[in-house]
Amino acid sequence: MAKKVLVMCTGNSCRSIIAEALINKFIDGVEACSCGVNPSKTVNQNAKKVLQKHDIWSSDYHSKDLDKLKDVDFDLVVTVCDNAKQSCPIFPKNTKTIHVGFADPDGKEYGEFEKIYLEIRERLLPIVKELLN
Repeated sequence: MAKKVLVMCTGNSCRSIIAEALINKFIDGVEACSCGVNPSKTVNQNAKKVLQKHDIWSSDYHSKDLDKLKDVDFDLVVTVCDNAKQSCPIFPKNTKTIHVGFADPDGKEYGEFEKIYLEIRERLLPIVKELLN
């Protein structure tokens, strides 16, 4: 059975969606979801574009709040922005929660989304792999 990871940020339009896609693509035996503490209800077009460029976009990725995932038992919760870290709820069953922060590329040029993509891939994926193995 796949281990479950939740990636949280404020708007669930950039960083958490990118992290969700990267975890799902590159970590075997792990299923990632994402949500926002104040979801934008839309995926940033540059986030979508960077995931399409790297061939890991899925139409399943969308902005949502935690209520949509309340029945999922997560093995790990990752906050990727300070606001989500401060707003992160307590999860049942003592779910492990970590914070690995990334700059928000929203409103910036496409190149910033590429940088965040690479930074999440290089910094977050090894941590998630280590914690879930």
